[in-house]
Amino acid sequence: MIEKTLKTIDRALTFFEDWTLFTTTMVALITLFIEVVLRYGFNKSLGWPEELVREVIMYTTFIGCSAAVKNRSMVVIDALPQVVPRLKRPLTFVSHAFTLFFSVFIFYYGWLNAAMQVRTHQKTIILEIPIVFLFAFLPMMGAGMFLRTLHVIWEDLHPAVEETKPEKQTDK
Repeated sequence: MIEKTLKTIDRALTFFEDWTLFTTTMVALITLFIEVVLRYGFNKSLGWPEELVREVIMYTTFIGCSAAVKNRSMVVIDALPQVVPRLKRPLTFVSHAFTLFFSVFIFYYGWLNAAMQVRTHQKTIILEIPIVFLFAFLPMMGAGMFLRTLHVIWEDLHPAVEETKPEKQTDK
């Protein structure tokens, strides 16, 4: 039951992350391409592409953290487990505990900052995007990292049993 729930959450998060990261990155690339053509080809410049790209970079960084946990590509220092291999498993769980703590911290304080932005009604300078949308990336990142870390811990505690499939025989 838990494994099925975690896999469903994983599929939903993966779909959300992949498509939003792809879409925002493509929008930023196309916008920058148009800005470069206008700037160097026609000696005209727009102000808003730089702001848009800045927001896209923030989004991809924060939402990409959740994807990094899923892919187990977080930055780690593994000198001690290489010297003392017995410590690899306990240190992995300590790392997971810190990731869980960090994700709860980011979710809580990101939520508080987003709530403050709702009260102040601030907007970005050029595009006039409500800043609450930018601060909403933080609780989204915290929730995504938390759920992904729980899934990774589950995978570490319950390693998948490799199915032994008969190999196809080829005539040589």
